[in-house]
Amino acid sequence: GRFSVHSILSTMVQVNGAIAAAGVILTWTVSPCCAFVPSAGHQIVGSPPSSSSSSSLASSITPADDYNIGTIVPSLQTEDEAMDQGISNFMNNRDNEPPKLGQVVKMLPKETWDVDTPTSLFYFAVDMLAVITTMGFLDAIVTSDLYHSWPTYQQALSVMPLQILTGFAMWCTWCIGHDAGHGVVSKDAKYGKAINRVVGEITHSMVCLTPFVPWALSHRKHHLGHNHLEKDYSHQWCIREEAEGYHPAVKASYYVRMFYLPFLYFVYLAVGIPDGNHVFFTGRMWEGHSMKEKADAAISVAVSFATAGTLWSTMGTSDFAVVCMVPWLVMAFWLYMVTYLQHHSEDGKVYTDDTFTFERGAFETVDRDYGKWVNRMSHHMMDGHVMHHLFFTKVPHYRLEEATAALRKGMEERGQTHLYKRIDTPDFCQELIKQYYTNWFYIDEAQVVREWKN
Repeated sequence: GRFSVHSILSTMVQVNGAIAAAGVILTWTVSPCCAFVPSAGHQIVGSPPSSSSSSSLASSITPADDYNIGTIVPSLQTEDEAMDQGISNFMNNRDNEPPKLGQVVKMLPKETWDVDTPTSLFYFAVDMLAVITTMGFLDAIVTSDLYHSWPTYQQALSVMPLQILTGFAMWCTWCIGHDAGHGVVSKDAKYGKAINRVVGEITHSMVCLTPFVPWALSHRKHHLGHNHLEKDYSHQWCIREEAEGYHPAVKASYYVRMFYLPFLYFVYLAVGIPDGNHVFFTGRMWEGHSMKEKADAAISVAVSFATAGTLWSTMGTSDFAVVCMVPWLVMAFWLYMVTYLQHHSEDGKVYTDDTFTFERGAFETVDRDYGKWVNRMSHHMMDGHVMHHLFFTKVPHYRLEEATAALRKGMEERGQTHLYKRIDTPDFCQELIKQYYTNWFYIDEAQVVREWKN
């Protein structure tokens, strides 16, 4: 009885943690020293500037289809070389205006827009099976007599590989819920909205303990204001030269930034930094939203609490921590790593109200190659990110690879390869630690485009 129901629920919650743990372990075991080598001149402390809320959503579950608002970097380049080339191109090349969405559409194959519900649900089923299987095995080990006969250190070593694997499976499942949040699991006229909602609640609210509707709300606002100095969500942009004027509490947080890195996703969801609380509905992300929308979001919160509470009461604190929460931390590490690296590069730029357009912001996101199989299992979340930001309510994950190849070809034909960013990042864990340690959430004033010159 315990293994059948408990393992299934347990697996659903734990797949998130294993991947994050894997990232942490790889970072510290492969090259723990190089991750902490700071760059010269990047040691000023500071805090995030205040920002205002963007416009409210028409729907927090299925985003509207109309969202028109307003450098291929060689793969062998180092980050510094990419920065030098990017800034040089931007300053010297007169053709710096990225193509409009309509122009990008002409570059892409017609299959790009084909959202096939059975295909989407197939990937959903595969990832759920991976979560249930890995978490089920993990639960079986933790509840065995042999496991309890071992000393603590041997217990930890015995479950660590499965925790990492379960967390990675949870991360992959999170990516399916990401598609659901953008309404591209299904576009079926009759059942599409319901399918997206159910898939989102299962993958996010249950498996990843991420309340689906609140996350979809803040994430859509991130897409609408990507790389805007004040209106971006999920990413706080702090200007390095203004650091001395930031609040003392934020300055202090800079000094201890490496200690809370593993818990940043929890801080984002439950504490509400920087967007607002995804559990108690406070902060800028909820400004202008009705009680009806908040009541709808509360359903997702209730699902997450019910899942966690059921598992905790059934398994007990110790087993719940080992089987569920450690894999959740692994998942959270993967999520934060991918999100941070896709939006931070040495030559990246942010825009103000005077210079921002949707296309300019989209082309400041970064495609990163983590390796063929990691890219595929993560549903091209990393190597298809620019295309995703251009058409986030149109293109499902299984069309991103082909569409991205077409985009690269089209930008080359336009002579604008310098506007598309692609960076090989096989040492992704180390890269995150290095970038986060060196830059935290800082950008230089030179990276803020306050006046557009073409």
